[in-house]
Amino acid sequence: MGNGRIRMVIRSLLFSYILTGILLLALAFALYKFRLKEGQVTIAVNAIYIITCLLGGFVIGKSIRQRRFFWGLVLGLAYFLVLFLVSALMNRGISANMNQILMAMGVCAVSGTLGGC
Repeated sequence: MGNGRIRMVIRSLLFSYILTGILLLALAFALYKFRLKEGQVTIAVNAIYIITCLLGGFVIGKSIRQRRFFWGLVLGLAYFLVLFLVSALMNRGISANMNQILMAMGVCAVSGTLGGC
């Protein structure tokens, strides 16, 4: 993996996390304004994972232009890995069950792959 490709992955990850921050702020406002239920918030968080990984996969696919599905998958898995590690560090352990973890990883990986095309 060349230095330029690593830079593209980092740039696409940064784009995805900036978008995540913006969408989470919008969700927090909606939660405050409309008093959303827990189920609605869970759906919205999963939608944020899908949107940001799709767009991040699209950005990396357009940047690298070769094996775009693969690079979209790399982006989705890297997004999940960073999210998982930061969450584990902040919570001082893993607070979710294995089904939730694998579901989030699958959503990120598939969304990134689809965005790469």
